[in-house]
Amino acid sequence: MKKTIVQAGAHAFQNKRVLVRVDFNVPQNKDGTISDDTRIKAALPTIEWLRGSGAKVVLMSHLGRPKDGPSEKLSLKPVADRLSQLLSGKEKCTVAFAADCVGEQAEKVVQSLKPGDVCLLENLRFHKEEEKNDKEFARQLGSLGDIYVDDAFGTSHRAHASTEGVTHFVRPALAGFLMEKEITMLSQTLDNPARPFATIIGGAKVSSKIGVLENLLTRVDVMVVGGAMAFSFLKAQGKQVGKSLVEDDKLDYCRELLKKAQEKGVKIILPVDVVCAAEIKAGVAQQTVDVADIPADQMGLDVGPKTSALIDAELKGCQTILWNGPLGVFEVEGFDVATFRLVDTLVALTKGGVKTIAGGGDSVAALGAKKVADSQLTHVSTGGGASLEFIEGLELPGVACLDEVDQPAASLR
Repeated sequence: MKKTIVQAGAHAFQNKRVLVRVDFNVPQNKDGTISDDTRIKAALPTIEWLRGSGAKVVLMSHLGRPKDGPSEKLSLKPVADRLSQLLSGKEKCTVAFAADCVGEQAEKVVQSLKPGDVCLLENLRFHKEEEKNDKEFARQLGSLGDIYVDDAFGTSHRAHASTEGVTHFVRPALAGFLMEKEITMLSQTLDNPARPFATIIGGAKVSSKIGVLENLLTRVDVMVVGGAMAFSFLKAQGKQVGKSLVEDDKLDYCRELLKKAQEKGVKIILPVDVVCAAEIKAGVAQQTVDVADIPADQMGLDVGPKTSALIDAELKGCQTILWNGPLGVFEVEGFDVATFRLVDTLVALTKGGVKTIAGGGDSVAALGAKKVADSQLTHVSTGGGASLEFIEGLELPGVACLDEVDQPAASLR
């Protein structure tokens, strides 16, 4: 169990420089203003708690993928301005902005902070050393804080200087509220779910989800396979799938997984009907056919209504549902029906007390496209790749490096 800022106690932060890794990788409009501040708001509880504990809060984040050093378009200055507007308190809090994340400019801004003040360092990825987890760069970042807090679960699957390297120079290394919530929700779902436990796994390729499929197969009661990856399973069963996306080198794996599921008593649900078209294009002619009747010159691009009804019926009997990956090419109008129907089903089941968890970038994008708020499901993970690797059972470098909760003295007797 990772130690949290609350477990460390508010007194530990009084007048201390607290270096906080946040995920402010937010979309921006052409004029540089923030178009979606969801990730900024997600970090507010940790920032406000630290301020209230008398900490000098030093925030660091990346934004986008800079190619050749500093770029005005990828500066975090607009994020600092937006954060200033969002922070509450009796007195207005203006977030100080450092024009660099290390060196003299960063040091000067940090030195000027008083207890309760907040500053944001410039984009970490303006320095190539960040993604290389360069030791000297990590040391420079670490010199700006007395305590390290990670509240950026979405970056925790990468061993970068600000997520792993810095912890070799700053201790304690603690989990913020958002990080704590992610670890707790995903761990409870995987290790101690209310049953029956169902998972819906979608996406394009079986090869990208092998680890997820393997780990979940040992934990769930029901596994729904959708998206393009379902056609590899269907072909493995001997069905003709037309021009649908198939990984021929994974057919033996698909057969093996279906066999394992049968042996373990895990119910696998594959599409029974699909929406087909000759190309992936909005407005193109399409037809819905049973999986045994996919035309040779067409590809399956969404699961059909019979499959959706089958999924709905199965999920209604479950107490925990984990969703990772869309059922079809939801980004293209006409092939979004099944995925959006699934979203409606999950929202309705959540209202009825079912624990629902969504993880992965495409799933979150589908929720956004449907204009479904995170609060309408039990938990929506902020980490795309991180949540996928966590579900896969992999150790995340940015989580592994955080302090463990001290073992209670009673247990040592």
